[in-house]
Amino acid sequence: MNSPNSPSTAPRYPAPELNDLPDDIKAKILEVQEKAGFVPNVFLALARRPAEWRAFFAYHDAIMLKEESGNPNGSLTKGEREMIVTTTSAANGCLYCVVAHGAILRIYEKKPLVADQVAVNYRKADISPRQRAMLDFAMKVCLHSDQIEEADFEALQAHGFDDEDAWDIAAITAFFGLSNRMASFSGMQPNPEFYLMGRLPKAPRPA
Repeated sequence: MNSPNSPSTAPRYPAPELNDLPDDIKAKILEVQEKAGFVPNVFLALARRPAEWRAFFAYHDAIMLKEESGNPNGSLTKGEREMIVTTTSAANGCLYCVVAHGAILRIYEKKPLVADQVAVNYRKADISPRQRAMLDFAMKVCLHSDQIEEADFEALQAHGFDDEDAWDIAAITAFFGLSNRMASFSGMQPNPEFYLMGRLPKAPRPA
């Protein structure tokens, strides 16, 4: 018997049609489609509630696209931000976010194996000691945020992270805790395109 969230059953929360959306949301989604070549399912799934969509993506952009959002704090690279998302989303059992953000992680880091590695066991992954310390902190925020103490900040500082970086790690982890739960409870499925992105090097262009 199919579960309520099985891909083969009708969705409980069907995504709205693009042309039925408010103009500002439609324009942003079309920008994403132009850049990526497809529309990630999260953009349409959350658009059923436009006010929440705007709030969600405003906060997403503030913590994940700092250069574009004008927020200068912190030193995390784009790849490190995606590494946090992929690792903590796996801990939360979120299929959509692991697959989608794992794809972006592979592209930013130019490492085809890294997303699978950090999703399964980041302590055994081919990442730097700095990144491992970052993920130690992220996972403690993810699973035991009430137990964060001074020693956790000191462990980050030993690898060159400051208090603003710690805030970023925590904010990304917490925000995607929300995203993970919304995606999982609603049965959101990753786009097929995400599964193969960044796994093989691009073929060189003909001379």
